[in-house]
Amino acid sequence: MARRRYLAVDPDNRLVAGSLEADWNAALRELAAARETYENAKSDGGGVLDEAQRTRITALAADFPALWNDPDTPMRERKRLVRLLVADVTLVRAEQITAQVRLTGGQEHTLTMPIPLASWQIRQTPPDVVAAIDELLDDHTDGQIAEILTGRGHVSGTGHPLKPTIVRHIRIRYSLRSHPQRLADQGMLSLRQIARRLGLHTNTVKKWRDAGLLTGRVANDKGEYFYYLPGSELVRPRIGRPPAPRPAPTETPIESAQGGAV
Repeated sequence: MARRRYLAVDPDNRLVAGSLEADWNAALRELAAARETYENAKSDGGGVLDEAQRTRITALAADFPALWNDPDTPMRERKRLVRLLVADVTLVRAEQITAQVRLTGGQEHTLTMPIPLASWQIRQTPPDVVAAIDELLDDHTDGQIAEILTGRGHVSGTGHPLKPTIVRHIRIRYSLRSHPQRLADQGMLSLRQIARRLGLHTNTVKKWRDAGLLTGRVANDKGEYFYYLPGSELVRPRIGRPPAPRPAPTETPIESAQGGAV
């Protein structure tokens, strides 16, 4: 790099050229010193291990897991260890991931592992939560289900507490029939439907429910009801005020043929 910088300078810039030439010469001296140090290290026999060093290295190799899991071992050293031990790795992805590992000593190992989940799969609602919602929808609204499952310690796929909106989203996502739909499957009628069937106003239907004449079940978190259609034994209460008693009839005198009263 120092050489390229010197050759690229304009010769007319003598001060810059002189500075770059000095840098080049300094780099050459450093290179010569490094080569000399390397050659001296090769010739002084320092690369030969004694018995104590061999024993320590052998013990270290035998305790490789401890060295790898040691928190004081830097990640760069772990990478160097892998490069020293592993010659190559062949990965095959099918129903699972198969790794064929070949070590530098010629040994081969086969490792299998599951395919990592996609991000949407990680956030997916647990199957047991979906099953519990499906079961509870027979008798409970979305809000009631959220309260019940939260009490059981369940959370959503993202780890958030279950709320009525989340229960509704899960119900729609997994095509679960809602609580009102399940009540309708049992033959129950909505407020407007039973009002039409009985020929009543919707307010009258509510009053009859409060009076115990009609049986209903809460259908949603708005407090709306679905109703069982009553049988023929239903006694309809009189609607409106009772009729006032009629006045007693008064006698009218009968006129005679001669025009007089009889």
